[in-house]
Amino acid sequence: MTALTRLESRPAHEHAIPTAGSLKQCYEQLLLGDDAEQRHAIGKMFLQAQLQRAADLPEEMPEDLSALQTFVEQHSTEVARQYADYLSARKEGGPRQFFSNKAHALFFLQAVSPTKRVDGAWLYGLLQHWRDPRFEGLICTYLEELGDGNPAQNHVVIYRKLLAELGVDTGVIADEHYLQGAIQLALGECADDFLPEVIGYNLGYEQLPLHLLISAYELSELGIDPYYFTLHVTIDNASTGHAQKAVQSVLQLLPIEGDREDFLRRVALGYRLNDLGQGSRAIIESFDLYAEVLNMLERKRPFGQHMHSDYCRFEGKTVNQWLSSPEQLPGFLAAMEKKGWIKRHQDPQESRFWQLIEGDGAAMFGVFSPYEKQLLHDWISGDWAAERSTPAPRRVSSGAVEPALPASDPDIQTLLTALEGLSAAEQMPVLIPWLSAHRHAHPAGLMATRRFIELKSSLR
Repeated sequence: MTALTRLESRPAHEHAIPTAGSLKQCYEQLLLGDDAEQRHAIGKMFLQAQLQRAADLPEEMPEDLSALQTFVEQHSTEVARQYADYLSARKEGGPRQFFSNKAHALFFLQAVSPTKRVDGAWLYGLLQHWRDPRFEGLICTYLEELGDGNPAQNHVVIYRKLLAELGVDTGVIADEHYLQGAIQLALGECADDFLPEVIGYNLGYEQLPLHLLISAYELSELGIDPYYFTLHVTIDNASTGHAQKAVQSVLQLLPIEGDREDFLRRVALGYRLNDLGQGSRAIIESFDLYAEVLNMLERKRPFGQHMHSDYCRFEGKTVNQWLSSPEQLPGFLAAMEKKGWIKRHQDPQESRFWQLIEGDGAAMFGVFSPYEKQLLHDWISGDWAAERSTPAPRRVSSGAVEPALPASDPDIQTLLTALEGLSAAEQMPVLIPWLSAHRHAHPAGLMATRRFIELKSSLR
């Protein structure tokens, strides 16, 4: 079993999760902090702790460098075989293996969003080596994660748009789901101190995982645009894509002199960083629709417990009384079901409660977000119409670069002012901060990415 296959199916490693409540804070400090020295210090301390935890995990990367390309190719072949088996099972009438309903898929997209919203960040710190041909493959990988400055291809832009279109709230994410994103940000901030680990992490992350293929297939079935996932299927290939560039980078950056054994030990340790935290399959398998409905209602409860009249009662209690404590929420749902306001395993349109929150003139219109409504819809409908989703249309990607905002945009104006009067070589260090995880998906960052690529090519 390869590291990436194991990563998809493993449970959360308790020893890989720092103190609860710390991961999101670390993630936001690394992503949003204004002080570069502080980001570096936080990142270094965080990585040292994670590498100690990764050292306890099984070794997967081959020790013999001559076997590395074969190792990656065999992984790709095995994933292709497993996916073929999956497709065969589905064509024979087998059920979806990942997502039981659309709410389940939205739960997954939300849970992995901290990582997806910093896609590629582990390579950011290598941009300063743009003149060194040994870094060409890694820098090319990072720039492709950024869509080469084209918003239609920028991975973070694509994922943000997907979440926005689906109405998924990224403010209610479990702390443990920030771990991988924080690792990526820390590697990007501390690339000089942890170059072997960056190389190893990249080697592990850029191998094509089976979950990517299955996710794309099932998201499309549920009417969700799978483009973010299908894009990675094409660029993470072992022949000419990011996986192949990752192998080349290990060989090209291996020291000619010095402690090569220690360098490779650290590369292997960086590879194992991929195995910390919950993998995609573990996140998918953790979904409990009823529990998510109750969690959602508990988040709503403090705002709604004093907003209802005493006119409507369920089993002798007003709605406000039912909402007075979280312990009563299961009983409240059961009382509405008993009274016929919720009709489980039927078309939600038949339930009076659903009519109050959805449709023209609904009394509670706007109270629930699209994701929250999807939770309620899928819980009410249950076994009814499990396969009634409309497949998402397959988009045709355009290579054309969308126009940036006018120069009056304040960030673009700041960038243009900073570049004014500088030679091409002098512009490069000014541009690099705009290609960071926090900035590159914004109009000025996209403009900076295009300029960086243009100058990089001309200054060779």
